[in-house]
Amino acid sequence: MYEKDGERYFIVDGHVHFWKPTEDGFRRQNEETIVHDLFETGYVDHAIFQPATADPEGVAPGSALTERYPGRFTVAGLEPVAGNLKGVKLVTTELAGRQLSDPCSYRFLEKCQEFGIRNIHLHTDPSLRPLDRDGTEGADGADASAAFDAAGLDEVAAAFPDLRFIVEHVGLARLQDFCWIATQEPNVYAGLALALPAILTRPRQFAEIIGELLYWMDENRITFASDYGLQHPKWLIESFVDFEMPEDFQDEYGELTTDVKKKILGLNAARLYDLEVPDGCGTSEAAAESDEIGANSKVPV
Repeated sequence: MYEKDGERYFIVDGHVHFWKPTEDGFRRQNEETIVHDLFETGYVDHAIFQPATADPEGVAPGSALTERYPGRFTVAGLEPVAGNLKGVKLVTTELAGRQLSDPCSYRFLEKCQEFGIRNIHLHTDPSLRPLDRDGTEGADGADASAAFDAAGLDEVAAAFPDLRFIVEHVGLARLQDFCWIATQEPNVYAGLALALPAILTRPRQFAEIIGELLYWMDENRITFASDYGLQHPKWLIESFVDFEMPEDFQDEYGELTTDVKKKILGLNAARLYDLEVPDGCGTSEAAAESDEIGANSKVPV
């Protein structure tokens, strides 16, 4: 949990990884490092694992940690399975060129619906080799016709209104396309991984990104995500709480209030994953509504 200026922020990191060491040089992440970085120094109260791959037995990395640290981790699996899974991960970067509107995607989403899995984490952007941003064939000849594109999102969001599509990286290379879809599909959400680091290096660019999301969507459909272990949540959270919308942006986008920050940093994801929020971490709006209900109640207390 993060506290500043008398405010308490319940933090849900909606996008973390458990990277296995590779020949390419990713730093080894062990249990001690992850727990330290997220919970001891990173202010995180609950983390959603977004596995990159499954191990040879088909188990998503991080699954064991959810058992050893109950209430702290949730795994969004790579495929819908019966049980208590609450989220799955989809990547629009299929080398076969598949998109969300393809029949195989519909079968996948139908299974999610059948098993009661409502949170679909859709990964878009950034483009990585051999995939090109414009969706053309990659440099090594791979068919990258889907690239990191959210093509088909509006179609499937309308076809599956009971599912929630959390678009990780907010489709950043095509932000306006994403915003046009999100404004008409109320079950589309924006995950801020990749967009947040600009808060220090290019604060005006970040102001434009968050401003566009708030303008076209609303503060109830944007979720905090660090992309750990590529980024550390500590400095992202501190920077976001301190961030102020530039004065010359406020006429167009308004202010980034404490209530909005609380929703983005944790309350929105807590609602998606049915997480219990500690007392004192809600918004002032909710507190005022609660006081009003109490004042108008005829039930003796």
